Amino acid sequence: MVSRVVVDESALRLGVVSDYGLRTGVKVLVHRALLRHVQDRAFAGDLGPLEGLSRITSSGLEVEYVGEAAAGWRESVLEYCRKEGIPLLTSDPLVARVAESMGISCVYEVPEPPLLVESVFSGDVMSLHVKEGLEPMIKRGHPGRWVFESVRKNPVTRVEIEALIAYIMKLAYGVFGTEAFVEVDKPELTILQLGPYRIVITRPPLSDGMEVTVVKPVIRVRLEDYNLPEKVFERFDRRAEGILIAGPPGMGKSTFAQALAEHYRNMRKVVKTVESPRDLNLPPDITQYSKSAAGDGEIHNVLLLSRPDYTVFDEMREAKDFEMYIDLRYAGIGMIGVIHASTPIDALHRIANKVDIGILPSIVDTLIFMDKGRVASVHTLEVVVKVPSGLKRADLARPTVVVKNFLTDTPEYELYVFGERVFFVPVKPSEERFEETGVFKRILSRYLSDFSVELTGNRLVVYVNPDEMRSYLKKAQNKVLKLARQAGLSVEVVPKQRARHG
Repeated sequence: MVSRVVVDESALRLGVVSDYGLRTGVKVLVHRALLRHVQDRAFAGDLGPLEGLSRITSSGLEVEYVGEAAAGWRESVLEYCRKEGIPLLTSDPLVARVAESMGISCVYEVPEPPLLVESVFSGDVMSLHVKEGLEPMIKRGHPGRWVFESVRKNPVTRVEIEALIAYIMKLAYGVFGTEAFVEVDKPELTILQLGPYRIVITRPPLSDGMEVTVVKPVIRVRLEDYNLPEKVFERFDRRAEGILIAGPPGMGKSTFAQALAEHYRNMRKVVKTVESPRDLNLPPDITQYSKSAAGDGEIHNVLLLSRPDYTVFDEMREAKDFEMYIDLRYAGIGMIGVIHASTPIDALHRIANKVDIGILPSIVDTLIFMDKGRVASVHTLEVVVKVPSGLKRADLARPTVVVKNFLTDTPEYELYVFGERVFFVPVKPSEERFEETGVFKRILSRYLSDFSVELTGNRLVVYVNPDEMRSYLKKAQNKVLKLARQAGLSVEVVPKQRARHG
């Protein structure tokens, strides 16, 4: 029969010390290094361990404080147990494993959780949201089409949420290294992947209360399931090497990136991913790198040395993320970047100021905009030398990036540098441009009977029958030139026998 037991932080948090002590009648030993840690956490706003200690002292159990108040409470507690031969009471599966590997007798106790994660995720449940003091909620539906539902009416207590965390960690360390891995493990933050579940645990002072968020991909789709036109597939297969997938949060960007990664993998391309955290559901032959688990520049160097055909970057947020995307594209690696943006042009705003405007189409050649789980639009970028929209003088011609709707082949935006600023200018819809030619036609019809007008970019071409050229020069030319200047157009007059459509 165990007469004494040393406790750790997890046992205090979860309240298992009182239950175990009252059940067995053991004497509870609290190491002073742990007591110091409990005080530090309380000053930081995390009262969980302190409340657990209070429950022990108020339960009538015999408590003794042992050891020295040194830094590194976990090492101090384990070393004390090893030297004194006293069992350790813990609710942390990793601590239990370490203790057993050191030859320490260990009592591993985990309370019943308030709910079972695997039972919550049925049907079309996308995520579980549990925060102390609130009802646990689930998000049900599909990207862009979901609703919040309550799992139970009673708010979750701190003890219950600690029990849920202990249950999750027990599951994770049972399959650690095969079906589970921990991305971040700090006092205030834990991020882990457990099978298909991405789990984020936050504690004060990082958050204003303990919170557990569990996210699971609802569906795994193939690129073919998006019913894209054949020309889009041809673009992906032959020309797209700098791809941005943009859209608001929760609209299916990562799901599409996952489908595109598998598409390239099925084409026998070498595909890797950069994620933070790793949560894309991909085959094992697609290596997934964790940005949060690597030091500065490590993943960058790995990708430059291994030279994959395509790299999926999910998601790009910080300046360093964009720098890595750009540098890897310079190195000739195909890149698929996932980025939050409310419109397609907003996505380009976030990268255009970081490169010379003339080489932007070499960095991003294809832009996919997602909305409610579907591909809302596909855009391509190309650079031409022209007078940009919004400028009028012919001597202001400069490299201009034209953003086109890929499916209709119509320009939608132009990007150019004027002074030291990058301008994003909407291109007038074709209806407005046709109206512009209509104005010129009305003027010319007053003086000419045989002519035609063609508008190409910012250049107006007037085809005139040679017999009526004198009438044009004397009566119509000044009016046409004046109106063209106001519209920012240059004018070229061509005799009709030289016209291609004569």
